[in-house]
Amino acid sequence: MNSRAYFYLTVTSLFWGGNSVAGKLAVGHVSPMVLTTFRWVVALLIILALMTPQVKRDWPVIRKHWLQLLLYGAFGFTAFNALLYTALGYTSAINAVIEQAGIPMLIFVFNFVLFRIQASFAQVLGFTVTLVGVLVTAAHGEFSALAELQFNFGDALMLIACIVYAAYTVSLRWKPTLHWQSFIAAPAFGALLSAVPLFFWELSREAAILPDTTGWIIVLYAGIFPSLLSQVLYVRGVEMIGANRAGLFINAIPVFGTLLSVLLIGETLHLFHIAALLLVLGGIAIAEWGRPKDRKA
Repeated sequence: MNSRAYFYLTVTSLFWGGNSVAGKLAVGHVSPMVLTTFRWVVALLIILALMTPQVKRDWPVIRKHWLQLLLYGAFGFTAFNALLYTALGYTSAINAVIEQAGIPMLIFVFNFVLFRIQASFAQVLGFTVTLVGVLVTAAHGEFSALAELQFNFGDALMLIACIVYAAYTVSLRWKPTLHWQSFIAAPAFGALLSAVPLFFWELSREAAILPDTTGWIIVLYAGIFPSLLSQVLYVRGVEMIGANRAGLFINAIPVFGTLLSVLLIGETLHLFHIAALLLVLGGIAIAEWGRPKDRKA
């Protein structure tokens, strides 16, 4: 079970890392809220085509827990990305990467406050090592560059985004018992419902950019991989090994994003990229080695 969960969560981080590359490529081809909305249209079309029979079988449970499932989509799927895209209009990508690295620690805190689940020393040490890996990525190997960062309104939005996603992750312990297809379908519908007002808000500000050919490729990628497959795999990973352990894989996202930038948009691979990846993977290994053995944590 552990090895399967590691695979699920690693693929999730890879797809979400690709989402950051897609976000870079989207500038000028599709605007943030149009992308946020259209990606869930794509995801829901796939769900309707492939998952409708299972959704019908689970409909009594979905109807009973409809509000909870819609809120999962509104907060875990839409709110985080909307806050992230908006924040990047005010702050740097480096700031956003560093701030997202705080999500695992927020998960530790929420789990302790709400459920008295304590993180082991090895888990805290592992988190610290993965955080160093993220900082190496963000600083391009030059830690002195971090001292020059400035924090602004965008950073406040990123803090809210991180709190939202950490809370979503911890709240998955209350999710109703559903087949994975049904569980992803209902929140995806909630994600689209909550994204539509953002689309019209952007339209009213005359800031909307409808996708061109490149924009549609980005929308399709975001709809299939980060929006659909990653959410399924992440929820399954949390279910299998617990939020504290699964949350550490979030810190692999900026490293995968950087490596994909090297492969897809021609950025140069440096030694610090490899060092950062080793630190992140090493931190996860340390946390797993010293995890509490008596429960998922």
